[in-house]
Amino acid sequence: MSQYFVIYKPFGILSQFSGDHGIKEIGDFPPDVYPVGRLDKDSEGLLLITNDKSLNHHLLQPEFQHSRTYFVQVEGIPSLEVLGKLENGVDINLDGKMYRTQRARASFLHEAPHLPDRNPPIRFRKNVPDSWIELSLIEGKNRQVRKMTAAEGFPTLRLVRWSVENLTIEGYEVGEIREYEQDDIYALLRMDKRKLLALPKRERKRFRQNRNYGDG
Repeated sequence: MSQYFVIYKPFGILSQFSGDHGIKEIGDFPPDVYPVGRLDKDSEGLLLITNDKSLNHHLLQPEFQHSRTYFVQVEGIPSLEVLGKLENGVDINLDGKMYRTQRARASFLHEAPHLPDRNPPIRFRKNVPDSWIELSLIEGKNRQVRKMTAAEGFPTLRLVRWSVENLTIEGYEVGEIREYEQDDIYALLRMDKRKLLALPKRERKRFRQNRNYGDG
């Protein structure tokens, strides 16, 4: 039976069960589930854990272009011009090669989003202002969000994955775990259950060759 857990991954926790500082430090999970994609150790927010291979395949394959939204605290105050560049694509380094990011949605948040405090807190520079932006991507290259903001001169201070499609961590506390029913998780992720479960087995295995789902 497929099971689905959504957690608010804390800062400092790895998106894996093995080794130190992993997901097992948050709570107990069935032995056959695994995280879908990754959030880096220094990132926070939504992490889906499941044993549903069809869903895993769909979320990891870049051609499906599902939306994931991040709240990003940056050093400095980006202009509308900078936000436009983030939307239209910027060049970032991936494994030694330059890559132009796909179109995204970027907006300036005039107030900080309502999020639990981070532990440890962000280290600020007193003489440099900070601000928040909302960034929605349809791809998930390695450390993509951080590389995008840095490319435009605005280093990321805090990164929280807020949602994947309509699945959000609104109302979650840091480290909180919630279990979902299959119909609910598919609806929130805007997936057609019948089409997804009808995928040939060879298609479901392709995610192993392209784990392309990350926090940036």
